[in-house]
Amino acid sequence: MDMINYVDTVWMLIATALVMIMTPTLAFFYGGLVRKKNVLSVLMQTYVILSVVSIQWILIGYSLAFGPDLGGVIGYLNYAALTGVGMDPIKGQTIPQQVFVLFQMMFAVITPALIIGAFIERIKFSGFVVFTLLWTTLIYDPMAHWVWSSDGWLAKLGALDFAGGTVIHILAGISALIMALCLGKRTGMTTGHAPHNLPLAVLGAGFLWFGWFGFNAGSALSVGPVTVSAFLNTNTAAAAAAITWMILDWIENKVPTVLGVITGIVAGLVAITPAAGYVKPMAAIVIGACGSIFGFIFVTKIKAQFGYDDSLDVFGVHGIAGIVGALATGLFATKQINPGGANGLFYGNPKQFLIQGLAVAVAVVFSAVGTFIIFKVVDVVIGLRVDNDDEYIGLDLTQHHEAGYTLME
Repeated sequence: MDMINYVDTVWMLIATALVMIMTPTLAFFYGGLVRKKNVLSVLMQTYVILSVVSIQWILIGYSLAFGPDLGGVIGYLNYAALTGVGMDPIKGQTIPQQVFVLFQMMFAVITPALIIGAFIERIKFSGFVVFTLLWTTLIYDPMAHWVWSSDGWLAKLGALDFAGGTVIHILAGISALIMALCLGKRTGMTTGHAPHNLPLAVLGAGFLWFGWFGFNAGSALSVGPVTVSAFLNTNTAAAAAAITWMILDWIENKVPTVLGVITGIVAGLVAITPAAGYVKPMAAIVIGACGSIFGFIFVTKIKAQFGYDDSLDVFGVHGIAGIVGALATGLFATKQINPGGANGLFYGNPKQFLIQGLAVAVAVVFSAVGTFIIFKVVDVVIGLRVDNDDEYIGLDLTQHHEAGYTLME
C-alpha cells in the first residue's frame, strides 16, 4: 500500500487553500469590471457557485469524475456522498484521498465561476443556479473524468493537461461563448463600458496570479522537481503575457493600459495551465506570449467583427488562451521536465500534438453542444434572462434588493 507523505499532504492543503481563494478573488476581478449597479450580483453568483458546487462535489461530482467506471466515459456512483473515501491514498499518490477530493473540488468550483463573465448584467438568478448545477454535473464532471481519471478515455490516449487548460479553461471559454450568443447582447450595449472600479479588478488579478501557484504547482500532487517547474513556469508565462499584451495595447491604442496588463496576466496564466508541469521555462515564455497574442486578437478584433457580447471576454481570454496552451503542450512537452508525461512534437513525438488536437476538439464540441442544450432546457423551464426593466435598473436591486454602493445625502 502507498504510504502517506506528510510534507506532500501539507503542501496539498496549502495548494487547496490557494485555489479556493481564487474563486472569491475572481469575484472581485469580475466585480471591478462591471457597472456599479451589478457588482453585488457578480459577487453573489460567485459565492453561490462556491457553495453549491462544493456540496454537489461531495454528493455525486467526485464520484462521477474520479470513480471507477466502464469504458472511460463516466464514473459510477461508488463514491457518492464520499462513501469509502477516507484517509488512505489512491494508488500512486502520497496524500489522503480526502485531500485529493478537496483539491479537485476547488477546480470544479472555479470552472463554472469563470463563465459568469460572459452573462453578467442580464441573467436571472434562479435560472443561473439551476444552470450551474446542471452544467457542473453534465459537462465538467464527465470531461474531468475523460482527461484526469486514470480510466478516462482521453487519458488512456495520452492527452496531457497538467492543471486544467482543457478541462477548465476551454470548457469554460466555449460555454461562455454559447451563453453569450444564446442570451444575446445586453440592452443598449454596443461598444462595452469602462470598468466601474478598475483598482478592484487589479487587486483581483494580483490575487489570481498568487492563487495560480497553488492551481498549477499543486497539480503535481506532491513536492518535487515537477512542482518547482510548474511554479516557475506559471510566473514566467504570466510575466511574458503581461508584457506582450501591454505592447500590443500600446501599439493599438497609443498608450499602455492597466486593463490590458491584467488581462494579459490572466491570458498567460490560462495558457500555461495545461503545460506547467511538462515544459521548460523558455517554452513558458513562448506559451505565455502566444496566449496573450491570440487572446488580444479575439478580444479586440474578432469580438468586434462578429458582435457577440461576451461581457468580460471569457471566450477570448480563457477559451482561446486555453486552446493555445493545450496545443502548445503537444509541441513543447518534454520528459526531461516530467518523466511521467510525454515528449511533444519538438522533442521527436508528433503524435502528441495530434492527441492534444483531438482533446481540444472534443472539449470544444462537447462543451458547445452540451451548454446549448442545458441553456435551452433551463430557459424553457425557468427562464434565464431578466426583463428589460430589471436589466436597466441593475441586478443588485432587482434580483437581490441590495446595493453595492449607498450614497448618503
